[in-house]
Amino acid sequence: MAVAGRDLPTPVRALAVGAHPDDVEFGCGGTLAKWAAAGCAIHHLVCTDGSKGSWDPTQDTAELVAIRREEQRAAARALGGSGDVVFCGWTDGELDAGLRQRWEVASWIRRLRPEVVLGHDPWKRYRLHPDHRAAGFLVTDGIVAARDPHFFPELAAPHHRATTLLLWEADDPDHVEDVGAHLDTKLDALLCHRSQYRSTMEIDDPDSAVQLTRFRNKVADRATEHGRLADVLYGERFKAIREL
Repeated sequence: MAVAGRDLPTPVRALAVGAHPDDVEFGCGGTLAKWAAAGCAIHHLVCTDGSKGSWDPTQDTAELVAIRREEQRAAARALGGSGDVVFCGWTDGELDAGLRQRWEVASWIRRLRPEVVLGHDPWKRYRLHPDHRAAGFLVTDGIVAARDPHFFPELAAPHHRATTLLLWEADDPDHVEDVGAHLDTKLDALLCHRSQYRSTMEIDDPDSAVQLTRFRNKVADRATEHGRLADVLYGERFKAIREL
């Protein structure tokens, strides 16, 4: 697996688009933390409301949506974010990569004007969760619509062309960001998503040092695996698309 690139220059602005609250932190939290520490304005766009993110059948979903929004804001702050945290609010598990959704993503790209956009790789093989696939296509389709002036001419913001798209979860990654100095920040941001401890992080007891350490080690092991592609201790890997 060849890696053609490593460590983009720090962008002035970056936008990460996730299907759910916490997806951005898992996919590119270390990269965002690194860039934020170097002065980049990092923005989050979360496509769904996260309302299905519980294994408890008695969970009040409206309450869960509110909790997950606050957790996402806290995670963005933990990464060093000073930019927008945008919630599109589409129903969890029912995300559609349709024209209306593309309009909204393109609108935010034009308004926030990121140099780098990050998101799910929609072409990942054997992906089960439909929201991740749809969110990935919304990123790619939204970038095209944001860059060309004859898409959605009713939008107030002028067209904008990002310079680079980084797709996490890629089967064929070719770019690595060295996040060795920022892995702890990524972990701190992930642990802001307390509602997801049981369902996503396998933490049944938030006061259990053993379980918290096990999760931290799991994240570190994945970062080690990613870093090997570029001979760094801890990395986050992506498929990079530069001709946007």
